[in-house]
Amino acid sequence: MIWRANRSPAEAGFTLLEMTIVLVILGLALGLLALRGPMRSRGLELRAATEQVAQTLRAARAEAIAADHTVDVALQPGGYRVGAGRFHPLPGLSLSASTVLGATQPGIRFAPDGSSSGGVVAIADRVQQRRIAVDWLTGRVRIADAP
Repeated sequence: MIWRANRSPAEAGFTLLEMTIVLVILGLALGLLALRGPMRSRGLELRAATEQVAQTLRAARAEAIAADHTVDVALQPGGYRVGAGRFHPLPGLSLSASTVLGATQPGIRFAPDGSSSGGVVAIADRVQQRRIAVDWLTGRVRIADAP
């Protein structure tokens, strides 16, 4: 803005050149933000995935008790499956369990009385790892950060 001491109200304001320069600078700044992409936190994604798997394990236990039959939660490196249901992928994360279903498939089995095969489910990305502990006697599901 060009400032003159004796300016009339009709001459007050910004010139077209000044407005154009400001708009170009704002456009460049917005373009840089758009190229950066959405802000993501790997830690929050890991925490959300851990909560999702823990909630699925709790729901599987509740289903086993309500329907009076065993329910298996099979864990694979890229996701999990409840019984014969659909596969739930967890992209960028790996899952592992300390117990197995049948011969080789890692997972947790819930019995109609609420007990389970027990074990620890580990969910990890490249940097962090979180664990879900399942008590064999009560089927209780707890989340704990890995050491």
